[in-house]
Amino acid sequence: MTDRIAVQLKRLPHGEGLALPAYATYGAAGMDVLAAEDATIAPGQRHAVATGLSAAIPAGYEIQVRPRSGLATKRGITVPNAPGTIDADYRGELKVALINLSREPQTIAHGDRIAQLVIAAVAMCEVEVVDALDETGRGAR
Repeated sequence: MTDRIAVQLKRLPHGEGLALPAYATYGAAGMDVLAAEDATIAPGQRHAVATGLSAAIPAGYEIQVRPRSGLATKRGITVPNAPGTIDADYRGELKVALINLSREPQTIAHGDRIAQLVIAAVAMCEVEVVDALDETGRGAR
């Protein structure tokens, strides 16, 4: 088993009664997150679906929002900015941007599994401007 990172979640009033994000299986990388609203997404349209949760993510980490393969392959619903990022300093409601790539309106029901959340370490960089870069076998190709 890998190390566990503590993430504090606050349940918002419209998220009452919903299951918290959870791993569906022992080896799952992402936790399923549920919709805290009903929504119909027209073909080609996007909607930020409420989860009824806000979070305190530890410094040095992010939560990545990834599509659920079942929604994508069966219904044409995916996360348009996959993976989406929830930053450690964000404290607002977690919403999942979904887009309907099918030719039919798609309905999301309160309690539907809409995305997967993956916690990931973030390395911060120092930007350094240089006159030349080192050579590699690939080069600019």
